[in-house]
Amino acid sequence: MNSPLAGVLREAWAMYRAHARHLLTLALAVYVVAAVVEAVLAALLGAVVGGFLALVVSLIAAFVLQAALVKAVEDVRDGRADLSLGETVGAARPYLGQVAIASIVSGLVIGVGLLLLIIPGLVVLTLWCLIVPVIVLEGASVFDSFGRSRALVRGHGLQVFGTLACVFLLTLVAQIVLNVLLLVLPAEIRGFVSGIVSGTLVAPFVALVLTMGYFRLRAAAGGTVGEQAGPAAS
Repeated sequence: MNSPLAGVLREAWAMYRAHARHLLTLALAVYVVAAVVEAVLAALLGAVVGGFLALVVSLIAAFVLQAALVKAVEDVRDGRADLSLGETVGAARPYLGQVAIASIVSGLVIGVGLLLLIIPGLVVLTLWCLIVPVIVLEGASVFDSFGRSRALVRGHGLQVFGTLACVFLLTLVAQIVLNVLLLVLPAEIRGFVSGIVSGTLVAPFVALVLTMGYFRLRAAAGGTVGEQAGPAAS
């Protein structure tokens, strides 16, 4: 029997190309707004206070983008974008707190696992890779999302890990190519531009893979594995 994730990278790439303008505009808007706010804070408040607040803004932007991209992917699954950029962000807004808490908790646990023994961190990363789609699409609570993600991944762990590894390698190659292309820019602005451009190009593809993977694994589980009653759980 084929894995539920067979061909998910091809499907994600096809959707990326078909809806590139919509998805990239969403990602670019979030990254540019965050970058401008961070630069203003650093300039007005100095390196220490401004830098700390800029980090907070960066984290908030990352959570907004994660939730919004999941909503955007759900929206374009039927072949068209029905929601505007503002409507997409608005639809994701109720889940930002849960996404932020779950992302911070999972990031800390995975980071510790990678630092200590590597393999436990990779295992946890695989089991919890669907927490954001679960929160945004099922309305799951923060801590329920961990169990729900684990239940969806169970039985398909190697395929999920292989998919994540492929995504990592593809994004690494894209980052290397981008850095080479940006060598023509002055060093002082190269990092700034690289962060915005790479994030804009990569984040939508990662969201596509994870969200389409979520839908495939949910279908493989019959849509009943501890499923939460949420706005998109039908």
